[in-house]
Amino acid sequence: MKGQNVLITGGTGGLGMGVTQVILDRGADVTIPYINDREVDRLNNTLSAADFERIRFISLNLLDESAIARLVDDMGKIDALIHLVGGFSMGKTHEYRFEDWQKDFDLNLNTTFLVCKHSLRKMLDRGYGRIVTVGSRGAVEPAANLAAYCASKAGVVALTQAIAAETKGTNITANVVLPSVIDTPTNRESMGSENAESWVKPQSLGEVIAFLASEAARDVRGAAIPVYGSI
Repeated sequence: MKGQNVLITGGTGGLGMGVTQVILDRGADVTIPYINDREVDRLNNTLSAADFERIRFISLNLLDESAIARLVDDMGKIDALIHLVGGFSMGKTHEYRFEDWQKDFDLNLNTTFLVCKHSLRKMLDRGYGRIVTVGSRGAVEPAANLAAYCASKAGVVALTQAIAAETKGTNITANVVLPSVIDTPTNRESMGSENAESWVKPQSLGEVIAFLASEAARDVRGAAIPVYGSI
């Protein structure tokens, strides 16, 4: 991926730190939107100085469409979009607040739509691009007390596959990965670490994502790829 420009949303998060390192290792230059400076500092502590210098950080709200459009236009070219932003929530359906349901869809699905929309616009102008999104095992195997999360992630899968259908006949692809539990600090804190060895490692998921974001994946489109670890 040397010489490629890659937009990674959520690149400063628990999953993002692993994925960003994999993409940098392949020689790409990276742009990462972020919310607060602490996220940038956290990533800085995990990367070498040389790798960190190859990242362009942009303070950005991923629900601000005009800001996303400007970011995409300012990048010049986007070889790949890797959209990692998302969040996990639980609650019984009959007790779940509509306000929380809307927040889940904003975080998991609406950010995906906005970033994909404008990245795709740029890719179509150039005739090349790779879009990789993150769904969830719950998108295809919904579980109790996860209605909002599973429904919003199922939307991510459908959106990605619709983009893949729209870009047939081009050198633009769109694919989605379906991880089970990812071994991040947040998940260890909320779920305990007793079963963490069976969870998906960010670096491992990053390897799958990096392939899909590369020229080598030109014949893979509309795939929903399970990455379940040992669970």
